[in-house]
Amino acid sequence: MARSTVGPGSTGLDERVVLVCGPAGAGKSTHAARLAARGYLWLSFDRLAWECGYREHPVSAAVADRVHSLIQDRMLAAVGAGQRVVVDTSFWSRASRDRYRAVLAASGVVPVVHHLVASEATMRARVAARGGAGPDDLPVSGGRMAGYLAGFEAPGPDEGPIRVIRTD
Repeated sequence: MARSTVGPGSTGLDERVVLVCGPAGAGKSTHAARLAARGYLWLSFDRLAWECGYREHPVSAAVADRVHSLIQDRMLAAVGAGQRVVVDTSFWSRASRDRYRAVLAASGVVPVVHHLVASEATMRARVAARGGAGPDDLPVSGGRMAGYLAGFEAPGPDEGPIRVIRTD
């Protein structure tokens, strides 16, 4: 995966909270791991769901709501303690990104979206190589992948700070 040549903070943006956004196979977890290595608290939807016993995705809406609630609680606690946070989930819809923005608004933090972009061939190859060995290795069928790609709502410039990062 290609690395971004622009690191957090070097853009002049306040990147206390990063929302990692992209379809399956875009490289979200790899990117989040890099930010975690730089001191960010890594809050991963897939990892938290895995810890709660959910091994297949997509999870039900009720489970997704519980996992997002846990992430948001941990995110707010970390922000309140002065920690930087990276939230690793697909943020496939504008509504999902807006929910996190609204949760953060009371703390005065405006999150920066890191929109990870890779070719469809690269994303499909990455997903096809998954074996289900852990939360960052969840298999996605070809049909489900097609649905994820078709339903993904790329963030637009009217959403606030966004960094587009190529990962292939």
